[in-house]
Amino acid sequence: MNEQEALRSLAGAEVGRLATVDPTGHPHLVPFVFVVEGRSIVTVIDNKPKRTRALKRLANIAANPRVSVLVDHYETDWSRLWWVRADGQARVVRTGHELERCITLLSRAYPQYAVSHPPGPAIVIEIAKITGWSAGGH
Repeated sequence: MNEQEALRSLAGAEVGRLATVDPTGHPHLVPFVFVVEGRSIVTVIDNKPKRTRALKRLANIAANPRVSVLVDHYETDWSRLWWVRADGQARVVRTGHELERCITLLSRAYPQYAVSHPPGPAIVIEIAKITGWSAGGH
């Protein structure tokens, strides 16, 4: 899978996994929804119930902005399997026009967010490297 195919597959995925690393080097992996804009991955912290608003992924990004995102497709027909990994630098956007733009992007992609606007903050990941594989060879 070439880079353009990987970007298209990433952009078409409904859910991904966001990997961050805490200050002691321990990985932290969470499922998340996102949109792709150019070579950026955008996500917003939403209103779904959470134990705290001080999420580990936000603290991890503050300590170490290097992250990975993984999306994949699985089905019993293994000739249709594929995965894409995007590595990059993340930053947290807490206020202002950029946060509103991130919320708007996610609201267009996910009708649930149009009904219940996520409060944020947003996470913006600038993709440094993207790789992928598909059983179909493309």
